[in-house]
Amino acid sequence: MLRTAPPKLAQIQAPIHDRLEKVVEEIRRIVVADFGPIGEINEYLLGIRGKLFRPSLLLLCNEIGGQPDAKADTLAAVVELIHLATLVHDDAVDHSVLRRGMPTVNAMWSHQVAIIMGDYLYSRSVTELTRLGDLEPIRILAQASNAMSVGEMRQLASYDALGFDEPAYYQLIRSKTASLISAACEIGALTGANSYRAQLGLFGHELGMAFQIADDLLDYTADEAVTGKPSGLDLREHKVTLPLIAVLPSLSRTERDELEAFFREQEPKDEAISSIVQLVRRRGGLDYAREKALEYARRAGQALEGVPASPALDALRESIVYATERRR
Repeated sequence: MLRTAPPKLAQIQAPIHDRLEKVVEEIRRIVVADFGPIGEINEYLLGIRGKLFRPSLLLLCNEIGGQPDAKADTLAAVVELIHLATLVHDDAVDHSVLRRGMPTVNAMWSHQVAIIMGDYLYSRSVTELTRLGDLEPIRILAQASNAMSVGEMRQLASYDALGFDEPAYYQLIRSKTASLISAACEIGALTGANSYRAQLGLFGHELGMAFQIADDLLDYTADEAVTGKPSGLDLREHKVTLPLIAVLPSLSRTERDELEAFFREQEPKDEAISSIVQLVRRRGGLDYAREKALEYARRAGQALEGVPASPALDALRESIVYATERRR
């Protein structure tokens, strides 16, 4: 289908707009604290939170089959808090100073505070899950959280950045991104039409893979005004993603030497980052990564075959387009 622009997330969220308002209320209820410093940081985090993409997927999957459950609103809040906890921890580990154009917790306070706040968000999520008294969502989210932690450790343990290959990249994004998106979709079905649980979990996995590859592409194609972060931020932090991995085998000796010199620089200059971006573009790395994202997107669409027609299904299909074509 030809488009002038990808769908807005608000369009995708339209069928569950009222429920998302309840999710925001649930997030505030879950993280409330009677200790001033934690309350202050909570308010800051809630002020800069994302667009509730994962909770939206959970609620849309919960609407499939016409059997929505109000408990899913709380589970959607928990999923968002787990996601937020991972971002707070990741920013501390990476020493990132900006997230969506705003200072990170570690930049505003300290790395120690960021680690403690990430732990707090995790612990409040676990407490809320136990309050619900259902073991299956706990099991699903525990597996996803473990996968995310192992993924982060794998990334830290990869000392040779330029030795990071394509299978390792897919394993990383499967752990760090697709695991939680898949869990959100599976839990949505678990508390709704349970017969679609496996199918929607698979949809979430394929969507998550497409989402992360597209996100990594934005680092090469978008600027700070669009993404809320400097273009080339992954390169600035010496992170190797699919666009660069794709071109490594075809580099000349001179280009390889230039790249190795870049990765030895502790604080790469903007000009050097721009040079690497242009190299990846010339060598077809962006086209390769874009096609891989579309392959996963196609599989996500196939996973929805046989799901009963509804506004929620239409929104899930639109979420595939949003994930692969969004510009921010």
